[in-house]
Amino acid sequence: MPVPLSLYIHIPWCLQKCPYCDFNSHTLKNVLPESDYIEVLLADLAFDIKQFKIDRPIESIFIGGGTPSLLSPDSIATLLAGISRQLTIKKTAEITLEANPGTFEQAKFKAFRQAGINRLSIGIQSFNQAHLKKLGRVHTQADALQAGEIARSAGFDNFNLDLMFGLPQQTLDQAIEDIKQAIILAPTHLSLYQLTLEPNTYFHKFPPQLPKDDLIFDIQQHCQQLLKKSAYQHYEISAYAKKDFQCQHNLNYWTFGDYLGIGAGAHGKISQQLPQTVYRTSKLKSPALYLEKIRQQSIVIPIEEFPIEFMMNQLRLKQGFSGENYQKMTGLPLSTLEPALSIAITQKFLNRQQNHYLLTEKGWNFLDSLLQLFITEIE
Repeated sequence: MPVPLSLYIHIPWCLQKCPYCDFNSHTLKNVLPESDYIEVLLADLAFDIKQFKIDRPIESIFIGGGTPSLLSPDSIATLLAGISRQLTIKKTAEITLEANPGTFEQAKFKAFRQAGINRLSIGIQSFNQAHLKKLGRVHTQADALQAGEIARSAGFDNFNLDLMFGLPQQTLDQAIEDIKQAIILAPTHLSLYQLTLEPNTYFHKFPPQLPKDDLIFDIQQHCQQLLKKSAYQHYEISAYAKKDFQCQHNLNYWTFGDYLGIGAGAHGKISQQLPQTVYRTSKLKSPALYLEKIRQQSIVIPIEEFPIEFMMNQLRLKQGFSGENYQKMTGLPLSTLEPALSIAITQKFLNRQQNHYLLTEKGWNFLDSLLQLFITEIE
């Protein structure tokens, strides 16, 4: 049975670059080259389909960035129609668009729904006006408070809110207030990330004063308890969902599925013959160069790297994994995870239930230490 296939589409422009962001995003200085970029995206997809002889249906589509909601609904409709002419998009496919909660973009939510988007991922980050300013966000507290209701009234019964914690000078009460406000907006999914100072960002060069580690841990614990009380299942390290609303696109990443990546700086993973031929692909990061000509780098992933590749993704999920699933997704026998797998069980990072492996509370809290067991085995 073939490995499930998803499609990631990268839109690299933003109104302004946030000081914490290390994604391939660029401040929009001139008119957005919408039609040209859509044309190149579709040619990029055709290039991948031909090169890798793709004939599998698309399980999910995620349009990320950058700020994809800067595109017009007409451009999104053109893009999705162009994709469907090249590949089958399953009727049940989750099609997500990342969006900012600014007034200008909220006005387009209904048209995005009509264009074929069935899930929004809205970058709130915080409901606190002072924190929004420190984070360089272009939307206001009022925009954030209205985003959920506008998404719902536009026909989205499935939407995610992105929130961050551990913000500069953030208090426990402020973080709790952010979570409470998010719960009031009743998203079907919530992503909760700790702010980290990533290399090649403004915050890394000029570090703000972040809360102490003990306070960050308290914030995380309190937020998790509030979300649990409100029936959000903590199914992945930073992801919480109402029942049956886990992000299908991200689940495909985390379960070692395949994905095509098109757009400036996009990455992909394509299996042709397991375990001998699995490709990792990457596209030019510069939007200007990407628009000039499609160029792609693809490398075959060495078989000895499969175990850590699989575990780094799969162990983000509380559901764990089975031996059968490992073999299906990698083409390798479960024995290739040894002796690290047995050591992880002995050290109580994992529990084994028949042929299924689940993270313990220790494994969940010390995931880096657990993964290091598998990294050591391939070095």
